[in-house]
Amino acid sequence: MRATDAAAEITNLASIASARPGSLVFATDAASAKAALASAATAVLLPKSLADPATSKPLLASANPKLDFARAARLLGGGLRTAGIHPAAIVAPSATVAPTASIAATAVVAARATVGERTLIGEGAVLGEGATIGSDCRIYPRVVVYPGTEIGDRVVVHAGAVLGGDGYGYVRDPASGEYLQFPQQGKLVVEDDVEIGANTCIDRGALDATIIGRGAKLDNLIHLGHNVAVGKNVLIAAQTGISGSTTIGDNAVIGGQVGVGDHAHIGENVILGSQAGVLPGKKLRATGGILWGTPAQPLQHILKEIGLLRRLRRAHRHEENE
Repeated sequence: MRATDAAAEITNLASIASARPGSLVFATDAASAKAALASAATAVLLPKSLADPATSKPLLASANPKLDFARAARLLGGGLRTAGIHPAAIVAPSATVAPTASIAATAVVAARATVGERTLIGEGAVLGEGATIGSDCRIYPRVVVYPGTEIGDRVVVHAGAVLGGDGYGYVRDPASGEYLQFPQQGKLVVEDDVEIGANTCIDRGALDATIIGRGAKLDNLIHLGHNVAVGKNVLIAAQTGISGSTTIGDNAVIGGQVGVGDHAHIGENVILGSQAGVLPGKKLRATGGILWGTPAQPLQHILKEIGLLRRLRRAHRHEENE
């Protein structure tokens, strides 16, 4: 950044097409840089190789413009609501709410619950008895956090998510055929910098804890069963179901509509393609590629099998025509 650029005031982030005065935009190549410089944006974040000192528009040189644009979004994301407790909120006398936190109308903070500094609790959200939420979190409307759940710092939970509910664990009485719930008295621990999508449900542990590792990002409409352990920086896409007592290693990537059986293990850096299925108890290790299909296996194996089936089908048709 040039010294003369320091006076520029950035108030929002925008695409190049929707930029206006006060906007910061980013560019990654020569074509987008040209468009960004011609836009109404106040400043442009772009690779150093494309930063022309002759331009009058303030420039921010970056080795990774898209990543730094995301970091700028975090800096500009504060101040969404004035700190304090709305008169229509219900906060138990024994709860601890930081003075810089914001509790919206109709939100409920139960006995002995804790809300950290600068955390926002949205309308209609419920924080159960003894639950804890750290600093700089955003809990959107109608999120339900069950009693005893522990949420770290800078966690985002989108609307309608349910965290820490009972797991799906039952024991059958062979004499009567009835099912009795196995004790669901563990807890859910969500570590720092996690994001949880709308209407996602994560069960607490049966006797121990369900754990969501630091930096994990969960999409909408996901279900994680009891005692699941998700590693650091794991990505899980929408409509995925993870059965109880499954472990997922650091940096794994799980596509949409994946199903994982109970007591399975997905190793570090494993990538599961959309609609893959992992059988109960299966252990998957990193293979340097994508695993796909049911049961999940290396994508190149499946493509070879598909190719073989096509050749067999063509050969069969040829025999029929002779």
